[in-house]
Amino acid sequence: MKKIPLYKYIFGITDVFVLFASFVTSMYLLRRDPGMGVIEFTNAAQNLILIFFSVSVVFIVVFYYNGLYRLNIILTRASHLTHILKALYYGALNIVLVSILIESSKVVDSRLLIFLFMFIALPSLYIIRTELMRRLYILFSTTGFRRNILIVGEGKSGKLLATKLMYENPIGLEVVGFVDDEKEVGEEIVNEVKVLGKLKDIEGLINRYHIDELIVALDNRNQVEILEVVDYCRQFNVSIRITSELFDVVAEKVSTEKYADIPVIDVTSHYNNTITITLKRIFDIILSLLALVVFSPVMLLITIAVKFSSPGPVLFKQARIGKNGKEFPFYKFRSMTVLQGEEDEDRRKQMLDFMKNENSDAGQKIINESRITWIGKIIRKTSLDELPQLLNVLKGDMSLVGPRPCLPYEYENYDEWQKRRVQVIPGCTGVWQVWGRSSVSFKESVVLDLYYINNMSPWFDFQIMLQTLPVILTGRGAK
Repeated sequence: MKKIPLYKYIFGITDVFVLFASFVTSMYLLRRDPGMGVIEFTNAAQNLILIFFSVSVVFIVVFYYNGLYRLNIILTRASHLTHILKALYYGALNIVLVSILIESSKVVDSRLLIFLFMFIALPSLYIIRTELMRRLYILFSTTGFRRNILIVGEGKSGKLLATKLMYENPIGLEVVGFVDDEKEVGEEIVNEVKVLGKLKDIEGLINRYHIDELIVALDNRNQVEILEVVDYCRQFNVSIRITSELFDVVAEKVSTEKYADIPVIDVTSHYNNTITITLKRIFDIILSLLALVVFSPVMLLITIAVKFSSPGPVLFKQARIGKNGKEFPFYKFRSMTVLQGEEDEDRRKQMLDFMKNENSDAGQKIINESRITWIGKIIRKTSLDELPQLLNVLKGDMSLVGPRPCLPYEYENYDEWQKRRVQVIPGCTGVWQVWGRSSVSFKESVVLDLYYINNMSPWFDFQIMLQTLPVILTGRGAK
């Protein structure tokens, strides 16, 4: 369990009260009886007030996953305003969707209420967060909000980060020292900041120097070594972040926190929370059932089109690798003519070359377009060929969001660090489909999946599903 910085608690509590006050003010201004005073209104609307207080608390989750508690966002006016707008939009959208699903006029009985809430909440949040709380944070950044950091690794990345935090640091991050197995204890690294110990000494150093956060900044190391260090650090009660060129794809594709303009990726483990996994499964069942009902007419039309497009079955069934390396039958609408000869072996060789060769463009060529049927071109471009995977979701073999399930021969050729992507149930869509798709290498796609695993939550899943829609509609990266 990691330590949550004090400033996040303060910002979170402040946000709850600002949002709650905005809701109550909106309800009061829209009251049916204009002559009703504040006290009378409060007594008459106690149930609604309780509901909107609960909604305000839920908004904090939306704020969190939209970056409103990241230091680089908090300290930048323009970025702060943009993220407030985005979070309010997603939060209001959630309220509307929930009210529709439960058919409750008690949650939101007027579109005007939502607009009025946004009109009041936006300037209120901007003034309190950006003009007041931001200045208070800077004022107390060297005292109450100060966070002690221990950097693991004294290479170029670690030195650069330490230097910037010492000379360009308005955010209260104090570099206490370095940990490195190849340097002598006491050796100075940057401006009197020294090596305090070896990797095995981390636990003692955390207690002795009251460390709040570890930053893994290892250079000239491969993914296996870096992930082993991260795994070792996870056993301690501190936040863990990483800055490494091996994980640059995450910073390029995903909005991450920055310390002095240097991206730092949160690798503190979140996914093994029982409540999170249970909620994820409940959402998977509900949403996949709804999707099957909504898309059933489309699926019927595709079934007829596939049947008449070429000889062969309607569904393409294939063995894929699920959670913990277990095989399961994977379903898609058939979009290609039935395979003849040794063509599948050629595709296998191309895929393995793509996996092993960083500079290979095999990822763009592994599809033999001459085999794609006329209906296949349409359903592949729009990802409608993947609708039968909703059955996989209902069975529990897949989730709506997660790493894509690989083929058995691909799994057999994974490096050990790459097998971490099967720690969770595979998904119909994921960070690779939204932010990478055909524009990243194989190793980069694995890194993106590992980032998802470390940050998995129902709200993160919801964001990915929303961002999947424009990818599908534009056909970006599809073949």
